[in-house]
Amino acid sequence: QVQPVESGGGLVQAGGSLRLSCVASGRTRSSYAMAWFRRAPGKEREFVAAINWSGGSTYYPDSVKGRFTISGDIAKNTVYLQMNSLKPEDTGVYYCAATQEPGGNLWRGLRYDYWGQGTQVTVSS
Repeated sequence: QVQPVESGGGLVQAGGSLRLSCVASGRTRSSYAMAWFRRAPGKEREFVAAINWSGGSTYYPDSVKGRFTISGDIAKNTVYLQMNSLKPEDTGVYYCAATQEPGGNLWRGLRYDYWGQGTQVTVSS
């Protein structure tokens, strides 16, 4: 099985930056795509970013576009999420996900089979 593990969360003031990391270890083949989702208090899980290892394409919703950047090391099955210009509404638990299934719709949570435990990001003000 593949087990993503996130790290890098913390407390930061509005306008600040954080860099999250996720390692998806396992004995299986490399992931087709990896992504970040988040869940704010009392809200549904929300798509944050995805990277398609096949072509290197990245995807972001309008809420984070221009502020967040996803990147990674395919050889290590590792992704990063650089978060800049953080806002209070970015607060939540950030989850890393991975899928080995080719295809589109990488913004959908159902596309991912493997999920991490999450790391807390809190943006004050």
